Amino acid sequence: MNALKQIILCAVAVVAAVYVWATYVPSAAPFLAMVGIEQTAPEKPAQQGGGFSRGPTQVVTAFVQEKALADVISAIGDGRARHSIAVRAKAVGLITELSLDAGGHVDAGTVIARLEDEAESIALEQARVRLEDAIAAAERIQRLENTGAVTEVRLRETQLSLRNAELALRQAQFNLDQRQIETPISGWVGIVDIEVGDRVSAQDILVTITDRSSILIDFRVPERVIGKIAIGQPFEATPLGLRNTELTGEISAIDTIVDRTSRTLRVQGTLDNAQDFLRAGMAFSVGLNFPGEVLLSIAPLSLQWSSEGPFVWVVRDGKVTRVAVEIRQRNSDSVLVDSDVLKAGDEIVTEGVQTLREGAEVILSQKAAAAAKSDRDHT
Repeated sequence: MNALKQIILCAVAVVAAVYVWATYVPSAAPFLAMVGIEQTAPEKPAQQGGGFSRGPTQVVTAFVQEKALADVISAIGDGRARHSIAVRAKAVGLITELSLDAGGHVDAGTVIARLEDEAESIALEQARVRLEDAIAAAERIQRLENTGAVTEVRLRETQLSLRNAELALRQAQFNLDQRQIETPISGWVGIVDIEVGDRVSAQDILVTITDRSSILIDFRVPERVIGKIAIGQPFEATPLGLRNTELTGEISAIDTIVDRTSRTLRVQGTLDNAQDFLRAGMAFSVGLNFPGEVLLSIAPLSLQWSSEGPFVWVVRDGKVTRVAVEIRQRNSDSVLVDSDVLKAGDEIVTEGVQTLREGAEVILSQKAAAAAKSDRDHT
């Protein structure tokens, strides 16, 4: 008999605990909805004598805004110098003069090396002598022509000899100029592997001159952004070897052909390198932002969850109603959502959601009221 009483008392205690949990705990609503039981709110005691009645819930609210869905493109690109020239020897010969410092800067037109040129200097001097002789002969024939003592053939031969002498002088000067090597561009000198006394052949690379005042980055973007990307559009770049360095560049060239294999388009961007801490050949992480679809933007704290999915509490006529939303993108300061019911300008609850239920009356807390007044004053 005592055992039966204990069982009955335990059953009564369990039923009472379940009733209190289902009646007074708001978080029980999703579970009760799943099992088909509607949660009932406790009756409010009437205010009599020293009693009290529960008033509207104080909440903090925010307004729904609109924001474009961020379409971010990330890629890995290879950097190269604006100009990079491999300076080659123009002729065969021994290096007699070399004015190069590895890592130094040279200006365009600077003579950086000379080859042995004694034979070319002699040939130039001989060409000058022959030209002087041809000029003197031409002058004599010109004077005799007026007397009629010179035939047309002789005059023609003299003019031809003068012209050949002029061309021979130009050829000798050209051969001598080939013995000196100039820099075609201004830039920085790479590592020098030659020395005075070395013999070089025509087209041998003497040194590489690099103009790295700006760095060009080649990377690829998917074909879906072809209509959005444009010359001059900014992009963010981070050298893979300098993770804490963030740079901003501009799109400088866009290819006209989409690669059939990868379905991507080649794009070239330019980074300013005035501080000269970037080098050709470096790898970069490139990021491009494109404006996307305009969605509703809500505060992260306003987002709630139930067994049916995410929702927010919308304040209308002093009461809250649950509105389901679909999450499209999470950001650090906002959540972009889509909803058939929610619209921009709606007031949603961000703080005080723990005790809310469908149709509950709410009132703005002093903090929320002051913020709302400030927003109205600014608008």
